[in-house]
Amino acid sequence: MTVREAGRLGGLIGGRKGGLAVKAQRGVEFYQEIGKLGGQRVRDLIAAGRRAESGARRGKTRRGRNQFAPERGV
Repeated sequence: MTVREAGRLGGLIGGRKGGLAVKAQRGVEFYQEIGKLGGQRVRDLIAAGRRAESGARRGKTRRGRNQFAPERGV
């Protein structure tokens, strides 16, 4: 096993042990709560992006006379 592989394995094991420690200390409800908060944040960001995109489109279309077209005497 190389040093790199050992370091990676240690990180994986350490991450698992840390997650289990948090689960034992705070319970499953903690993970459910932070999952809900993360979902709400994503929903808010998507809505803000849609509002910004629709606001950017507003006023971009100009209806009316083309100033570069020749005048027609209609």
